[in-house]
Amino acid sequence: MKNKVLSMKEAVAAFVQDGDTVVIEGFTHLIGFAAGHEIIRQGRKNLTLARLTPDLIYDQMIAAGVAKKLIFSWAGNPGVGSLHAFRRAVEAKPPTLEIEEYSHFGMVGRLSAGAANLPFWPLRNYEGTDIPKANPRIKTVNCPYTGEKLATVPALRPDVTIVHAQRADAGGNTQVWGLMGVQKEAAFASRRVIVVVEELVKESIIRSDPNRTLIPGLQVDAVVLEPWGAHPSYAQGYYDRDNDFYAAWDKVAREETSLKKYLDEFVYGVKSRAEYMKKHPGLAERLAAKPRICAGVDYGY
Repeated sequence: MKNKVLSMKEAVAAFVQDGDTVVIEGFTHLIGFAAGHEIIRQGRKNLTLARLTPDLIYDQMIAAGVAKKLIFSWAGNPGVGSLHAFRRAVEAKPPTLEIEEYSHFGMVGRLSAGAANLPFWPLRNYEGTDIPKANPRIKTVNCPYTGEKLATVPALRPDVTIVHAQRADAGGNTQVWGLMGVQKEAAFASRRVIVVVEELVKESIIRSDPNRTLIPGLQVDAVVLEPWGAHPSYAQGYYDRDNDFYAAWDKVAREETSLKKYLDEFVYGVKSRAEYMKKHPGLAERLAAKPRICAGVDYGY
């Protein structure tokens, strides 16, 4: 088994380039904030960011000037309100950020088509909506079996997908449990894949519970060990969601000066996630998960 373990700095330097289409997936759970911060620190430019539900990390990346375009289905601060850097960029005259909008399932379809090496994905969920009027990339096709008119979305094949997960082995076999989004589809659609994990474990542990392996090592280019790398989102079994952070972000992001101050202190002002955590004393104790062990499975033979 090839050892694919790199530092976050090494992985981003090797696999994220200017002009790339980048997916940092995670649906409320396991959002790759540490990876996004390293992309900002390395000064990447002209990125097309894609994700079903861009939230705070993409707001920060847009504010830092790394993005030229956003492909998405919903954008906001979950449970709080708008993404203010995103909104400023879109409402600027002229806009400083191009947008390409789909429904949730439209984005799922784009990544599923990319993962399956298909040119497009058919779906019904644009009936009666105005999204196709705003997005000319949504087309229609007649079903060859029923003649029914269906909407289609083009395959999305990112240059790089970054997935945060609970654990992986050194070869990149990656296990996830809890709430999931389209991490698997995004990884299989992508040309390059970086997996960031809370814990690096032996291959024998991965093999002992194979049904939790969401992304096999053959699809992974780099594995990064970065505990707390999903904060302020959460990692099931490791730490809870930092709801206070999400609420506080609304005030921070409303003004460009306060957002810049945040980036200067907590992104540019640190070299690693460990330094980031030192700037948040008491955070680990406040959010650390309490044990709740799942009963084992007998894989007897």
